[in-house]
Amino acid sequence: MRPIRGFLLASLLICSGLHAAPAPKDDAITWLRSDTEAFAQARAQHRYVILYLEAVWCHWCHVMDEKTYGDPGVRAEVEAHYVPLRIDQDLRPDLSNRYKDYGWPATVIFAADGSEIAKRQGFVEPERFQRLLKAIVADPSPEKDDTAAAASTPHASALDADTRAELIKRHRETYDAKLGGLDIGQKYLDRDSVEFAIGQALNGDASEAAMARQTLDAARALFDPAWGGVYQYSTYSDWQHPHYEKLATVQAQYLRIYALAWAAFGREPDKRAVAEIRRYLDAFLTSPDGAFYVSQDADLKPGEHSTEYFKLGDAARRAQGVPRVDRHVYALQNGQIIEALATWAEFGGDEKALLTAKRAAEWILAHRALPGGGFRHDEHDAAGPYLGDTLAMGRAFLALYRASADRMWLAHASMAADFIAANFARAQGGFVSARTSGPIAAQAQMDENISTARFANLLARYAGKAEHRTIAESALRWLADPHVALAEITEPGILLADSELHADPLHLTVLAAKSDADGKALFSTLQQLPPWYKRIDWWDKTEGPLPNPDVSYPAPKRAAAFVCTESRCSLPMFSAAQIAEFLKSSVATK
Repeated sequence: MRPIRGFLLASLLICSGLHAAPAPKDDAITWLRSDTEAFAQARAQHRYVILYLEAVWCHWCHVMDEKTYGDPGVRAEVEAHYVPLRIDQDLRPDLSNRYKDYGWPATVIFAADGSEIAKRQGFVEPERFQRLLKAIVADPSPEKDDTAAAASTPHASALDADTRAELIKRHRETYDAKLGGLDIGQKYLDRDSVEFAIGQALNGDASEAAMARQTLDAARALFDPAWGGVYQYSTYSDWQHPHYEKLATVQAQYLRIYALAWAAFGREPDKRAVAEIRRYLDAFLTSPDGAFYVSQDADLKPGEHSTEYFKLGDAARRAQGVPRVDRHVYALQNGQIIEALATWAEFGGDEKALLTAKRAAEWILAHRALPGGGFRHDEHDAAGPYLGDTLAMGRAFLALYRASADRMWLAHASMAADFIAANFARAQGGFVSARTSGPIAAQAQMDENISTARFANLLARYAGKAEHRTIAESALRWLADPHVALAEITEPGILLADSELHADPLHLTVLAAKSDADGKALFSTLQQLPPWYKRIDWWDKTEGPLPNPDVSYPAPKRAAAFVCTESRCSLPMFSAAQIAEFLKSSVATK
Protein backbone atom coordinates (compact mmCIF):
# COMPACT_ATOMS: atom_id res chain seq x y z
CA MET A 1 0.00 0.00 0.00
CA ARG A 2 1.26 3.43 -0.89
CA PRO A 3 2.15 6.09 1.67
CA ILE A 4 -0.45 8.68 2.71
CA ARG A 5 0.26 10.87 -0.31
CA GLY A 6 0.22 7.97 -2.71
CA PHE A 7 -1.56 4.80 -1.84
CA LEU A 8 -2.22 2.46 -4.75
CA LEU A 9 -5.72 3.31 -5.78
CA ALA A 10 -8.88 1.30 -5.28
CA SER A 11 -12.57 1.93 -5.43
CA LEU A 12 -15.54 0.94 -3.36
CA LEU A 13 -17.73 -1.48 -5.26
CA ILE A 14 -20.71 -2.31 -3.12
CA CYS A 15 -23.49 -4.68 -3.98
CA SER A 16 -25.82 -4.70 -1.01
CA GLY A 17 -26.60 -2.94 2.23
CA LEU A 18 -28.35 -5.94 3.74
CA HIS A 19 -26.88 -7.82 6.66
CA ALA A 20 -28.07 -11.24 5.55
CA ALA A 21 -25.45 -13.45 3.91
CA PRO A 22 -26.11 -14.63 0.36
CA ALA A 23 -26.98 -18.27 -0.13
CA PRO A 24 -23.73 -20.24 -0.40
CA LYS A 25 -22.74 -21.98 -3.61
CA ASP A 26 -22.35 -25.74 -3.44
CA ASP A 27 -18.54 -25.45 -3.35
CA ALA A 28 -18.42 -22.29 -1.23
CA ILE A 29 -17.14 -22.05 2.31
CA THR A 30 -19.87 -22.53 4.89
CA TRP A 31 -19.39 -19.70 7.34
CA LEU A 32 -20.43 -19.68 10.96
CA ARG A 33 -21.89 -16.40 12.22
CA SER A 34 -21.52 -16.94 15.97
CA ASP A 35 -18.13 -16.56 17.61
CA THR A 36 -19.29 -18.65 20.57
CA GLU A 37 -20.22 -21.52 18.29
CA ALA A 38 -17.04 -21.16 16.22
CA PHE A 39 -14.66 -21.40 19.17
CA ALA A 40 -16.59 -24.28 20.70
CA GLN A 41 -16.23 -26.17 17.44
CA ALA A 42 -12.53 -25.28 17.19
CA ARG A 43 -11.87 -26.67 20.68
CA ALA A 44 -13.79 -29.84 19.98
CA GLN A 45 -12.10 -30.47 16.61
CA HIS A 46 -8.63 -29.09 17.46
CA ARG A 47 -8.81 -26.48 14.74
CA TYR A 48 -7.97 -22.82 14.31
CA VAL A 49 -10.55 -20.05 13.81
CA ILE A 50 -10.48 -17.67 10.86
CA LEU A 51 -12.39 -14.52 11.72
CA TYR A 52 -13.41 -12.76 8.50
CA LEU A 53 -14.56 -9.35 9.72
CA GLU A 54 -16.42 -7.75 6.84
CA ALA A 55 -18.48 -4.70 5.99
CA VAL A 56 -21.34 -5.64 3.72
CA TRP A 57 -20.84 -2.40 1.77
CA CYS A 58 -17.08 -2.92 1.25
CA HIS A 59 -15.66 -3.51 -2.23
CA TRP A 60 -12.59 -5.39 -1.03
CA CYS A 61 -14.73 -7.79 0.95
CA HIS A 62 -16.43 -8.78 -2.29
CA VAL A 63 -13.03 -9.16 -3.95
CA MET A 64 -11.88 -11.33 -1.04
CA ASP A 65 -15.01 -13.47 -1.40
CA GLU A 66 -14.53 -14.01 -5.11
CA LYS A 67 -10.79 -14.28 -5.52
CA THR A 68 -9.51 -15.60 -2.19
CA TYR A 69 -12.25 -17.60 -0.50
CA GLY A 70 -13.39 -18.75 -3.94
CA ASP A 71 -9.95 -20.25 -4.62
CA PRO A 72 -9.94 -24.08 -4.45
CA GLY A 73 -6.59 -24.22 -2.67
CA VAL A 74 -7.72 -21.80 0.02
CA ARG A 75 -10.99 -23.68 0.49
CA ALA A 76 -9.10 -26.95 0.88
CA GLU A 77 -6.88 -25.52 3.63
CA VAL A 78 -9.88 -24.03 5.44
CA GLU A 79 -11.84 -27.28 5.27
CA ALA A 80 -8.88 -29.28 6.56
CA HIS A 81 -7.72 -27.16 9.49
CA TYR A 82 -9.93 -24.16 10.24
CA VAL A 83 -13.34 -23.06 11.49
CA PRO A 84 -14.51 -20.21 9.26
CA LEU A 85 -16.22 -17.38 11.17
CA ARG A 86 -17.72 -14.46 9.29
CA ILE A 87 -19.07 -11.40 11.10
CA ASP A 88 -20.46 -8.13 9.79
CA GLN A 89 -18.59 -5.44 11.72
CA ASP A 90 -21.68 -3.19 11.68
CA LEU A 91 -23.42 -5.80 13.85
CA ARG A 92 -20.55 -6.12 16.34
CA PRO A 93 -19.26 -2.73 17.56
CA ASP A 94 -16.92 -4.50 19.99
CA LEU A 95 -15.06 -6.27 17.19
CA SER A 96 -15.35 -3.27 14.90
CA ASN A 97 -13.64 -1.04 17.44
CA ARG A 98 -11.01 -3.62 18.29
CA TYR A 99 -9.91 -4.13 14.69
CA LYS A 100 -10.91 -0.81 13.10
CA ASP A 101 -7.29 0.05 12.30
CA TYR A 102 -7.23 -2.92 9.97
CA GLY A 103 -10.03 -1.61 7.78
CA TRP A 104 -12.36 -3.98 6.01
CA PRO A 105 -12.00 -6.77 5.42
CA ALA A 106 -9.97 -7.63 8.49
CA THR A 107 -8.74 -11.19 8.89
CA VAL A 108 -7.74 -12.54 12.30
CA ILE A 109 -6.64 -16.13 12.87
CA PHE A 110 -7.03 -17.50 16.40
CA ALA A 111 -6.02 -20.56 18.30
CA ALA A 112 -8.94 -22.48 19.77
CA ASP A 113 -8.35 -20.80 23.16
CA GLY A 114 -9.01 -17.34 21.63
CA SER A 115 -5.40 -16.15 21.43
CA GLU A 116 -4.45 -14.31 18.24
CA ILE A 117 -1.99 -15.97 15.87
CA ALA A 118 -2.02 -13.64 12.86
CA LYS A 119 -3.82 -10.53 11.57
CA ARG A 120 -4.13 -9.15 8.07
CA GLN A 121 -5.65 -5.92 6.81
CA GLY A 122 -7.70 -5.67 3.65
CA PHE A 123 -7.67 -7.94 0.64
CA VAL A 124 -5.13 -10.77 0.66
CA GLU A 125 -4.63 -12.50 -2.67
CA PRO A 126 -5.25 -16.27 -2.69
CA GLU A 127 -1.65 -17.44 -3.20
CA ARG A 128 -0.36 -15.50 -0.20
CA PHE A 129 -3.37 -16.42 1.93
CA GLN A 130 -2.90 -20.10 1.20
CA ARG A 131 0.77 -19.85 2.21
CA LEU A 132 -0.27 -18.18 5.46
CA LEU A 133 -2.80 -20.90 6.27
CA LYS A 134 -0.24 -23.64 5.66
CA ALA A 135 2.42 -21.83 7.69
CA ILE A 136 0.13 -21.56 10.71
CA VAL A 137 -0.61 -25.28 10.62
CA ALA A 138 3.15 -25.94 10.50
CA ASP A 139 3.92 -23.43 13.27
CA PRO A 140 1.01 -21.81 15.15
CA SER A 141 3.24 -19.49 17.15
CA PRO A 142 1.72 -15.99 17.38
CA GLU A 143 3.24 -13.50 14.97
CA LYS A 144 5.27 -10.79 16.67
CA ASP A 145 4.86 -8.34 13.83
CA ASP A 146 2.84 -8.46 10.64
CA THR A 147 4.31 -5.30 9.16
CA ALA A 148 5.61 -7.21 6.17
CA ALA A 149 2.22 -8.79 5.55
CA ALA A 150 0.54 -5.85 3.93
CA ALA A 151 -2.39 -6.51 1.67
CA SER A 152 -1.86 -6.17 -2.03
CA THR A 153 -3.91 -6.47 -5.15
CA PRO A 154 -2.90 -8.31 -8.31
CA HIS A 155 -1.86 -6.10 -11.20
CA ALA A 156 -2.58 -7.11 -14.74
CA SER A 157 -0.91 -5.27 -17.60
CA ALA A 158 -1.61 -4.75 -21.26
CA LEU A 159 2.11 -4.11 -21.66
CA ASP A 160 4.34 -7.13 -21.92
CA ALA A 161 7.01 -7.34 -19.27
CA ASP A 162 9.87 -6.45 -21.59
CA THR A 163 8.11 -3.36 -22.98
CA ARG A 164 7.19 -2.17 -19.51
CA ALA A 165 10.75 -2.66 -18.29
CA GLU A 166 12.13 -0.80 -21.29
CA LEU A 167 9.74 2.13 -20.77
CA ILE A 168 10.81 2.42 -17.14
CA LYS A 169 14.46 2.16 -18.15
CA ARG A 170 14.07 4.92 -20.73
CA HIS A 171 12.26 7.14 -18.25
CA ARG A 172 15.27 6.98 -15.97
CA GLU A 173 17.97 7.09 -18.63
CA THR A 174 16.57 10.17 -20.36
CA TYR A 175 16.52 12.14 -17.12
CA ASP A 176 19.11 14.89 -16.79
CA ALA A 177 20.49 14.27 -13.30
CA LYS A 178 22.55 17.47 -13.39
CA LEU A 179 19.93 20.01 -14.54
CA GLY A 180 16.59 18.23 -14.27
CA GLY A 181 14.14 17.55 -17.08
CA LEU A 182 14.89 15.41 -20.10
CA ASP A 183 18.51 15.15 -21.18
CA ILE A 184 17.91 16.68 -24.61
CA GLY A 185 18.74 19.90 -26.44
CA GLN A 186 15.48 21.65 -25.59
CA LYS A 187 14.61 22.11 -21.96
CA TYR A 188 10.97 22.09 -20.89
CA LEU A 189 8.81 20.39 -18.31
CA ASP A 190 7.75 17.16 -19.98
CA ARG A 191 4.23 16.62 -18.69
CA ASP A 192 4.04 12.83 -18.51
CA SER A 193 7.60 12.35 -17.27
CA VAL A 194 6.99 14.63 -14.31
CA GLU A 195 3.53 13.22 -13.58
CA PHE A 196 4.93 9.69 -13.61
CA ALA A 197 7.72 10.76 -11.24
CA ILE A 198 5.18 12.41 -8.91
CA GLY A 199 3.14 9.22 -8.89
CA GLN A 200 6.17 7.11 -8.08
CA ALA A 201 7.11 9.58 -5.36
CA LEU A 202 3.69 9.14 -3.83
CA ASN A 203 4.38 5.44 -3.95
CA GLY A 204 7.41 5.93 -1.73
CA ASP A 205 10.17 6.20 -4.35
CA ALA A 206 12.60 8.81 -3.00
CA SER A 207 14.68 8.96 -6.18
CA GLU A 208 11.62 9.71 -8.31
CA ALA A 209 10.56 12.34 -5.77
CA ALA A 210 13.94 14.01 -6.14
CA MET A 211 13.66 13.87 -9.93
CA ALA A 212 10.24 15.48 -9.88
CA ARG A 213 11.23 18.23 -7.48
CA GLN A 214 14.44 19.02 -9.36
CA THR A 215 12.58 19.37 -12.65
CA LEU A 216 9.79 21.44 -11.11
CA ASP A 217 12.36 23.79 -9.61
CA ALA A 218 14.48 24.01 -12.75
CA ALA A 219 11.48 24.69 -14.99
CA ARG A 220 10.69 27.83 -13.05
CA ALA A 221 13.53 29.43 -15.02
CA LEU A 222 11.08 29.49 -17.95
CA PHE A 223 8.60 31.66 -16.05
CA ASP A 224 8.27 35.29 -17.15
CA PRO A 225 9.14 37.36 -14.04
CA ALA A 226 7.27 40.43 -15.30
CA TRP A 227 4.01 39.06 -16.64
CA GLY A 228 3.89 35.52 -15.31
CA GLY A 229 3.22 32.55 -17.52
CA VAL A 230 5.68 30.11 -19.05
CA TYR A 231 7.86 30.38 -22.13
CA GLN A 232 7.73 27.42 -24.47
CA TYR A 233 11.24 25.97 -23.97
CA SER A 234 14.93 26.74 -23.64
CA THR A 235 17.68 25.83 -26.10
CA TYR A 236 21.38 24.95 -25.66
CA SER A 237 20.50 22.04 -23.33
CA ASP A 238 19.99 24.35 -20.37
CA TRP A 239 17.18 26.39 -18.84
CA GLN A 240 18.75 29.81 -19.51
CA HIS A 241 18.01 30.37 -23.21
CA PRO A 242 14.23 30.55 -23.52
CA HIS A 243 12.18 30.96 -26.66
CA TYR A 244 9.70 33.56 -25.52
CA GLU A 245 6.46 32.47 -27.20
CA LYS A 246 3.72 31.59 -24.73
CA LEU A 247 1.30 28.90 -25.84
CA ALA A 248 -2.02 28.25 -24.13
CA THR A 249 -1.28 24.52 -24.23
CA VAL A 250 1.99 25.03 -22.35
CA GLN A 251 0.28 27.20 -19.72
CA ALA A 252 -2.34 24.50 -19.19
CA GLN A 253 0.18 21.66 -18.91
CA TYR A 254 2.38 23.50 -16.42
CA LEU A 255 -0.59 24.71 -14.37
CA ARG A 256 -1.94 21.17 -14.03
CA ILE A 257 1.44 19.64 -13.17
CA TYR A 258 2.23 22.26 -10.54
CA ALA A 259 -1.23 21.68 -9.05
CA LEU A 260 -0.46 17.95 -8.79
CA ALA A 261 2.93 18.79 -7.31
CA TRP A 262 1.34 21.02 -4.67
CA ALA A 263 -1.01 18.18 -3.70
CA ALA A 264 1.87 15.68 -3.55
CA PHE A 265 4.62 17.71 -1.88
CA GLY A 266 2.88 20.70 -0.28
CA ARG A 267 5.65 23.10 -1.35
CA GLU A 268 4.89 26.81 -1.54
CA PRO A 269 7.00 27.37 -4.70
CA ASP A 270 4.71 24.98 -6.59
CA LYS A 271 1.67 26.87 -5.36
CA ARG A 272 3.25 30.18 -6.46
CA ALA A 273 3.92 28.68 -9.89
CA VAL A 274 0.19 28.05 -10.27
CA ALA A 275 -0.53 31.65 -9.28
CA GLU A 276 2.00 32.99 -11.79
CA ILE A 277 0.43 31.07 -14.66
CA ARG A 278 -3.04 32.21 -13.67
CA ARG A 279 -1.83 35.80 -13.48
CA TYR A 280 -0.65 35.59 -17.07
CA LEU A 281 -3.82 33.90 -18.29
CA ASP A 282 -5.97 36.57 -16.68
CA ALA A 283 -3.94 39.43 -18.12
CA PHE A 284 -3.20 38.25 -21.65
CA LEU A 285 -5.06 35.12 -22.79
CA THR A 286 -8.58 35.62 -21.40
CA SER A 287 -11.23 36.94 -23.78
CA PRO A 288 -13.93 39.38 -22.61
CA ASP A 289 -16.36 36.43 -22.67
CA GLY A 290 -14.17 34.33 -20.39
CA ALA A 291 -12.80 31.91 -23.00
CA PHE A 292 -9.08 31.61 -23.70
CA TYR A 293 -6.93 32.74 -26.60
CA VAL A 294 -4.31 30.55 -28.26
CA SER A 295 -0.88 32.13 -27.88
CA GLN A 296 1.33 35.20 -27.61
CA ASP A 297 4.25 35.86 -29.97
CA ALA A 298 7.88 35.61 -28.91
CA ASP A 299 8.78 38.73 -30.89
CA LEU A 300 7.66 42.31 -30.40
CA LYS A 301 8.42 42.85 -34.09
CA PRO A 302 8.02 39.74 -36.24
CA GLY A 303 11.37 38.23 -37.09
CA GLU A 304 13.38 40.25 -34.58
CA HIS A 305 14.68 38.49 -31.48
CA SER A 306 13.35 40.06 -28.29
CA THR A 307 15.81 38.88 -25.66
CA GLU A 308 16.49 42.42 -24.44
CA TYR A 309 12.77 43.21 -24.44
CA PHE A 310 11.91 40.32 -22.13
CA LYS A 311 14.59 41.42 -19.68
CA LEU A 312 12.51 44.56 -19.02
CA GLY A 313 9.83 45.06 -16.41
CA ASP A 314 6.15 45.54 -17.12
CA ALA A 315 6.14 49.33 -17.62
CA ALA A 316 9.23 49.38 -19.83
CA ARG A 317 7.83 46.60 -22.01
CA ARG A 318 4.50 48.28 -22.45
CA ALA A 319 6.20 51.52 -23.40
CA GLN A 320 7.57 49.68 -26.45
CA GLY A 321 4.41 47.71 -27.13
CA VAL A 322 3.06 44.22 -26.43
CA PRO A 323 3.75 41.11 -28.57
CA ARG A 324 0.75 40.02 -30.58
CA VAL A 325 -1.82 37.71 -29.00
CA ASP A 326 -3.55 35.24 -31.31
CA ARG A 327 -7.19 35.76 -30.41
CA HIS A 328 -8.59 32.62 -31.95
CA VAL A 329 -10.63 30.61 -29.46
CA TYR A 330 -10.17 26.89 -29.99
CA ALA A 331 -11.95 24.14 -28.10
CA LEU A 332 -8.69 22.20 -27.71
CA GLN A 333 -6.77 24.85 -25.80
CA ASN A 334 -9.81 25.89 -23.81
CA GLY A 335 -10.39 22.32 -22.69
CA GLN A 336 -6.79 22.03 -21.58
CA ILE A 337 -6.92 25.24 -19.53
CA ILE A 338 -10.34 24.42 -18.07
CA GLU A 339 -9.04 21.02 -16.91
CA ALA A 340 -5.97 22.62 -15.36
CA LEU A 341 -8.00 25.28 -13.53
CA ALA A 342 -10.49 22.71 -12.27
CA THR A 343 -7.62 20.51 -11.10
CA TRP A 344 -6.23 23.44 -9.13
CA ALA A 345 -9.69 24.19 -7.75
CA GLU A 346 -9.87 20.58 -6.55
CA PHE A 347 -6.44 20.30 -4.97
CA GLY A 348 -6.00 23.92 -3.98
CA GLY A 349 -9.53 24.67 -2.78
CA ASP A 350 -9.64 27.71 -5.08
CA GLU A 351 -13.25 28.72 -5.74
CA LYS A 352 -12.26 31.54 -8.10
CA ALA A 353 -10.36 29.11 -10.30
CA LEU A 354 -13.45 26.91 -10.47
CA LEU A 355 -15.66 29.84 -11.47
CA THR A 356 -13.18 30.82 -14.18
CA ALA A 357 -13.13 27.26 -15.51
CA LYS A 358 -16.93 27.03 -15.51
CA ARG A 359 -17.27 30.31 -17.39
CA ALA A 360 -14.95 29.14 -20.16
CA ALA A 361 -16.69 25.75 -20.37
CA GLU A 362 -20.07 27.41 -20.73
CA TRP A 363 -18.73 29.56 -23.57
CA ILE A 364 -17.32 26.57 -25.43
CA LEU A 365 -20.59 24.68 -24.99
CA ALA A 366 -22.47 27.62 -26.43
CA HIS A 367 -20.13 28.30 -29.36
CA ARG A 368 -18.17 25.15 -30.28
CA ALA A 369 -20.47 22.20 -29.55
CA LEU A 370 -21.40 19.66 -32.21
CA PRO A 371 -24.42 17.34 -32.21
CA GLY A 372 -23.73 14.14 -30.29
CA GLY A 373 -21.40 15.55 -27.64
CA GLY A 374 -18.38 16.56 -29.74
CA PHE A 375 -16.75 19.91 -30.44
CA ARG A 376 -15.53 21.95 -33.36
CA HIS A 377 -12.05 23.38 -33.20
CA ASP A 378 -12.89 26.91 -34.33
CA GLU A 379 -16.05 28.73 -35.26
CA HIS A 380 -15.82 27.15 -38.73
CA ASP A 381 -13.51 24.22 -39.50
CA ALA A 382 -12.13 23.38 -42.91
CA ALA A 383 -11.94 19.70 -41.98
CA GLY A 384 -12.54 17.49 -38.99
CA PRO A 385 -13.92 17.14 -36.42
CA TYR A 386 -10.70 16.52 -34.57
CA LEU A 387 -10.16 14.13 -31.70
CA GLY A 388 -8.15 16.66 -29.68
CA ASP A 389 -10.99 19.13 -29.26
CA THR A 390 -13.55 16.66 -27.95
CA LEU A 391 -10.95 14.83 -25.86
CA ALA A 392 -9.75 18.04 -24.21
CA MET A 393 -13.30 19.11 -23.44
CA GLY A 394 -14.21 15.66 -22.13
CA ARG A 395 -11.29 15.77 -19.74
CA ALA A 396 -12.27 19.32 -18.77
CA PHE A 397 -15.82 18.26 -17.95
CA LEU A 398 -14.63 15.34 -15.82
CA ALA A 399 -12.30 17.68 -13.93
CA LEU A 400 -15.19 20.10 -13.38
CA TYR A 401 -17.30 17.30 -11.95
CA ARG A 402 -14.51 16.33 -9.57
CA ALA A 403 -14.12 19.93 -8.47
CA SER A 404 -17.82 20.75 -8.10
CA ALA A 405 -19.82 17.49 -7.78
CA ASP A 406 -22.24 19.00 -10.31
CA ARG A 407 -23.61 16.07 -12.30
CA MET A 408 -24.16 18.22 -15.38
CA TRP A 409 -20.43 18.15 -16.06
CA LEU A 410 -20.24 14.37 -15.75
CA ALA A 411 -23.06 14.06 -18.29
CA HIS A 412 -21.13 16.25 -20.75
CA ALA A 413 -17.98 14.17 -20.18
CA SER A 414 -19.93 10.99 -20.99
CA MET A 415 -21.30 12.49 -24.18
CA ALA A 416 -17.82 13.53 -25.25
CA ALA A 417 -16.57 9.97 -24.75
CA ASP A 418 -19.48 8.61 -26.78
CA PHE A 419 -18.62 11.04 -29.59
CA ILE A 420 -15.01 9.88 -29.55
CA ALA A 421 -16.06 6.24 -29.84
CA ALA A 422 -18.45 7.00 -32.69
CA ASN A 423 -16.09 9.15 -34.75
CA PHE A 424 -12.44 8.31 -34.18
CA ALA A 425 -12.14 4.59 -33.41
CA ARG A 426 -9.85 2.37 -35.49
CA ALA A 427 -10.93 -1.22 -36.13
CA GLN A 428 -7.50 -2.47 -35.08
CA GLY A 429 -7.46 -0.45 -31.86
CA GLY A 430 -6.65 3.11 -30.96
CA PHE A 431 -8.14 6.36 -32.18
CA VAL A 432 -7.25 8.59 -35.13
CA SER A 433 -6.70 12.33 -34.82
CA ALA A 434 -9.53 13.38 -37.14
CA ARG A 435 -12.56 12.20 -39.00
CA THR A 436 -11.73 12.98 -42.58
CA SER A 437 -12.57 11.88 -46.10
CA GLY A 438 -9.74 13.90 -47.69
CA PRO A 439 -6.73 12.53 -49.53
CA ILE A 440 -4.52 12.60 -46.42
CA ALA A 441 -5.64 9.88 -44.04
CA ALA A 442 -5.76 10.70 -40.36
CA GLN A 443 -3.51 8.59 -38.15
CA ALA A 444 -3.41 7.58 -34.52
CA GLN A 445 -1.22 9.86 -32.41
CA MET A 446 0.53 8.73 -29.24
CA ASP A 447 -0.23 11.64 -26.90
CA GLU A 448 -3.90 11.64 -27.87
CA ASN A 449 -4.27 7.92 -27.31
CA ILE A 450 -2.56 8.13 -23.92
CA SER A 451 -4.92 10.93 -22.94
CA THR A 452 -7.92 9.04 -24.35
CA ALA A 453 -7.05 5.88 -22.41
CA ARG A 454 -6.65 7.73 -19.13
CA PHE A 455 -9.76 9.86 -19.60
CA ALA A 456 -12.07 7.04 -20.70
CA ASN A 457 -10.87 4.67 -17.98
CA LEU A 458 -11.43 7.16 -15.17
CA LEU A 459 -14.75 8.25 -16.67
CA ALA A 460 -15.86 4.61 -16.67
CA ARG A 461 -15.22 4.50 -12.92
CA TYR A 462 -17.30 7.63 -12.36
CA ALA A 463 -20.18 6.99 -14.76
CA GLY A 464 -20.20 3.19 -14.64
CA LYS A 465 -20.50 2.67 -18.40
CA ALA A 466 -18.80 -0.39 -19.86
CA GLU A 467 -18.52 1.26 -23.26
CA HIS A 468 -16.19 3.88 -21.79
CA ARG A 469 -13.97 1.15 -20.40
CA THR A 470 -13.89 -0.30 -23.92
CA ILE A 471 -12.58 3.01 -25.26
CA ALA A 472 -9.72 2.94 -22.77
CA GLU A 473 -8.88 -0.67 -23.58
CA SER A 474 -8.83 0.07 -27.29
CA ALA A 475 -6.47 3.01 -26.89
CA LEU A 476 -4.15 1.04 -24.62
CA ARG A 477 -4.18 -1.96 -26.94
CA TRP A 478 -2.69 0.23 -29.68
CA LEU A 479 -0.24 1.90 -27.29
CA ALA A 480 0.98 -1.42 -25.88
CA ASP A 481 2.32 -2.58 -29.23
CA PRO A 482 6.12 -2.40 -28.73
CA HIS A 483 6.47 -0.77 -32.16
CA VAL A 484 4.29 2.07 -30.84
CA ALA A 485 5.30 2.17 -27.19
CA LEU A 486 9.03 2.27 -27.94
CA ALA A 487 8.91 4.62 -30.91
CA GLU A 488 9.90 7.65 -28.79
CA ILE A 489 12.96 8.21 -26.65
CA THR A 490 10.72 8.06 -23.58
CA GLU A 491 6.98 7.76 -23.06
CA PRO A 492 6.03 7.28 -19.39
CA GLY A 493 2.47 8.33 -20.23
CA ILE A 494 1.94 4.78 -21.46
CA LEU A 495 3.00 3.50 -18.05
CA LEU A 496 0.47 5.84 -16.43
CA ALA A 497 -2.32 4.69 -18.73
CA ASP A 498 -1.48 1.02 -18.27
CA SER A 499 -1.26 1.14 -14.48
CA GLU A 500 -4.50 3.11 -14.15
CA LEU A 501 -6.47 0.83 -16.45
CA HIS A 502 -5.53 -2.16 -14.32
CA ALA A 503 -6.09 -0.66 -10.87
CA ASP A 504 -9.15 0.81 -9.21
CA PRO A 505 -8.90 4.49 -8.30
CA LEU A 506 -8.88 5.63 -4.71
CA HIS A 507 -12.59 5.97 -3.93
CA LEU A 508 -13.69 8.84 -1.72
CA THR A 509 -17.33 9.50 -0.94
CA VAL A 510 -19.20 12.05 1.14
CA LEU A 511 -22.76 11.37 2.25
CA ALA A 512 -24.47 14.67 3.03
CA ALA A 513 -26.78 17.31 1.65
CA LYS A 514 -24.99 19.79 -0.60
CA SER A 515 -26.10 22.51 1.81
CA ASP A 516 -24.55 20.78 4.83
CA ALA A 517 -21.52 22.72 6.10
CA ASP A 518 -19.91 19.61 7.57
CA GLY A 519 -20.43 17.81 4.26
CA LYS A 520 -18.72 20.65 2.41
CA ALA A 521 -15.76 20.49 4.76
CA LEU A 522 -15.42 16.73 4.31
CA PHE A 523 -15.67 17.01 0.54
CA SER A 524 -12.94 19.65 0.53
CA THR A 525 -10.73 17.41 2.67
CA LEU A 526 -11.17 14.49 0.27
CA GLN A 527 -10.60 16.70 -2.78
CA GLN A 528 -7.20 17.78 -1.56
CA LEU A 529 -5.91 14.24 -1.08
CA PRO A 530 -3.46 13.24 -3.80
CA PRO A 531 -3.04 11.61 -6.28
CA TRP A 532 -4.89 12.55 -9.48
CA TYR A 533 -6.18 9.02 -10.07
CA LYS A 534 -9.13 8.95 -7.71
CA ARG A 535 -12.89 8.75 -7.78
CA ILE A 536 -14.55 11.31 -5.56
CA ASP A 537 -18.34 11.48 -5.15
CA TRP A 538 -20.62 13.67 -3.09
CA TRP A 539 -23.87 11.85 -2.59
CA ASP A 540 -26.78 14.12 -1.79
CA LYS A 541 -29.64 11.64 -1.82
CA THR A 542 -32.10 14.30 -2.98
CA GLU A 543 -30.31 14.04 -6.36
CA GLY A 544 -31.13 10.35 -6.67
CA PRO A 545 -28.65 7.46 -6.89
CA LEU A 546 -24.98 8.06 -7.56
CA PRO A 547 -24.09 8.35 -11.26
CA ASN A 548 -22.35 5.00 -10.92
CA PRO A 549 -24.68 3.26 -8.44
CA ASP A 550 -22.28 0.47 -7.58
CA VAL A 551 -22.23 1.53 -3.95
CA SER A 552 -24.77 0.98 -1.19
CA TYR A 553 -23.62 2.78 1.91
CA PRO A 554 -24.91 2.71 5.47
CA ALA A 555 -27.12 5.68 6.36
CA PRO A 556 -25.18 7.82 8.87
CA LYS A 557 -27.20 10.33 10.86
CA ARG A 558 -24.81 13.17 9.99
CA ALA A 559 -22.38 14.11 7.23
CA ALA A 560 -19.90 11.28 6.77
CA ALA A 561 -17.01 10.33 4.52
CA PHE A 562 -15.95 6.89 3.34
CA VAL A 563 -12.46 6.06 2.07
CA CYS A 564 -11.33 2.94 0.26
CA THR A 565 -7.59 2.56 -0.32
CA GLU A 566 -5.64 -0.15 -2.09
CA SER A 567 -7.18 -3.01 -0.19
CA ARG A 568 -9.40 -1.84 2.64
CA CYS A 569 -12.34 0.42 3.33
CA SER A 570 -13.08 2.69 6.26
CA LEU A 571 -15.96 3.03 8.64
CA PRO A 572 -17.95 6.26 8.30
CA MET A 573 -15.65 9.14 9.23
CA PHE A 574 -16.75 12.56 10.40
CA SER A 575 -13.65 14.74 10.44
CA ALA A 576 -10.44 15.49 8.60
CA ALA A 577 -8.52 14.10 11.55
CA GLN A 578 -10.26 10.72 11.29
CA ILE A 579 -9.52 10.56 7.56
CA ALA A 580 -5.86 11.37 8.16
CA GLU A 581 -5.65 8.77 10.91
CA PHE A 582 -7.18 6.08 8.69
CA LEU A 583 -4.70 6.79 5.92
CA LYS A 584 -1.85 6.93 8.42
CA SER A 585 -2.82 3.53 9.75
CA SER A 586 -2.82 2.23 6.17
CA VAL A 587 0.85 3.12 6.05
CA ALA A 588 1.66 1.93 9.56
CA THR A 589 0.36 -1.56 8.88
CA LYS A 590 1.99 -1.84 5.48
